[in-house]
Amino acid sequence: MTDPPADQLADHLERARECDQLHIIEAAETLNEDGRLTLSSSLDAVPWDDLDALRGLVTGPATVQPTSTLQPPKAMTVDQASASGARERGEALLSRGAVSVFTVAGGQGTRLGWNGPKGTFPATPITGKPLFALLAERISAATHRYGAPVRWYIMTSDENDAQTRAFFRDNRFFGLDRSQVQLFPQGMMPVFDAASGQLLLAGPDCLATSPDGHGGSFGALLRSGALEHMERRGVELVSYVQIDNPLVRAVDPVFIGLHADEAQSSGEFSSKIVGRAHAMEKVGVFVETSDGMSVREYSDLGETMASEVDDAGELRWRAANIAVHALGVQFIRRIAEGGTSLLPWHLAHKKVSAWCPKRKAIIEPDTPNAIKLERFVFDALPWASKAVLLEVRRDEEFAPIKNVVGEDSAQSSARMQISLHGGWLESAGVRMPRNGAGDIDARIEIAPTVAQWPEDLDGVGLPDAIEPGGELLLA
Repeated sequence: MTDPPADQLADHLERARECDQLHIIEAAETLNEDGRLTLSSSLDAVPWDDLDALRGLVTGPATVQPTSTLQPPKAMTVDQASASGARERGEALLSRGAVSVFTVAGGQGTRLGWNGPKGTFPATPITGKPLFALLAERISAATHRYGAPVRWYIMTSDENDAQTRAFFRDNRFFGLDRSQVQLFPQGMMPVFDAASGQLLLAGPDCLATSPDGHGGSFGALLRSGALEHMERRGVELVSYVQIDNPLVRAVDPVFIGLHADEAQSSGEFSSKIVGRAHAMEKVGVFVETSDGMSVREYSDLGETMASEVDDAGELRWRAANIAVHALGVQFIRRIAEGGTSLLPWHLAHKKVSAWCPKRKAIIEPDTPNAIKLERFVFDALPWASKAVLLEVRRDEEFAPIKNVVGEDSAQSSARMQISLHGGWLESAGVRMPRNGAGDIDARIEIAPTVAQWPEDLDGVGLPDAIEPGGELLLA
């Protein structure tokens, strides 16, 4: 039997006293019974046993990652992987329902000026199809192609879970069987005052919290029951993708087959990469260390390292992380059950509004005052005994939507989608209009249910030519 709520709050407040979080006790003393129940529920998120260590991490000196032992990693090309039989292995796994897709979709579209979950953002050049719909169509196409369900697990956040579920219901799950889709929210972590390490309050009856990062997905898969759900249905590997890339090949038999190739991989953690576009591109890079493969975030590279070139004049640190991974289900369980001992916390210095019990008011900071803690999924790489990288073409698989304008914007993504699909049509014999810069002068959109590779257009009725400024929709 669980403790009654009043006893739970008393236990939390005692732990707060032991951990020198006396401001929480002050706030509790001002609350009525409903407020105390709300506070008790909020304090359930506090990892009391680890709190002293986390405070030390927050207030201690910043750690500097060594660079002297780093080496650029090796990667396989698609042609090399295909020659080793990767496609056939991947298709065999798909045909017996051993593959699922896992999408990290906890973000809002705020940076894009979009009021709603990022997965609801319109992403295609003609129809403005939402990001969620594109992934659903890729999964639907794979399910029909291989004759077995590709199950879809989606990690939302506290902020967008209800909206995301409503969006799927309103769109009838985009034609997928509802039993094929499972949604669950990611974990949350308390936010710390950067100077003192105290837990910040969002109000007198609740903590300030933030998502625990995509590395928290291991624990979320376990807690939600999604991992057990996979195991009961014979799922052996997970295709991990984030929501913001309209060109992502979420069900790629070559990548899946490479991940399952015992000669190349332990079947635990595999990743796709592209070459970095330029030295200052804001993308993490894969590196080899004495402990195995890892990812160095762009903010930790430094300008000197980011700009370093090899003997051929190419960027030395070029293996860009595009957040596309294959993860073994048993590996996910091992990391999830390992808990806090396996993945490090990363610190993000942010401005966070906080409740002050003494002033009985919300304080709006002028400068960053808080530390948010998050984990990264790629920090599990050193725990994989043999990780493998597959290098793919940026113009075929990586057109993310992150910014309002410029690089990695909806406009740049649309241009890349048009360029890719227009190129497929040209290869199939369609005359394509181009402007003086050589870019396609038309709007092109090909639904994933029609084609995900150029050979899928065989047998599809196509026009002989497209007029300048015209459009072609294959859906």
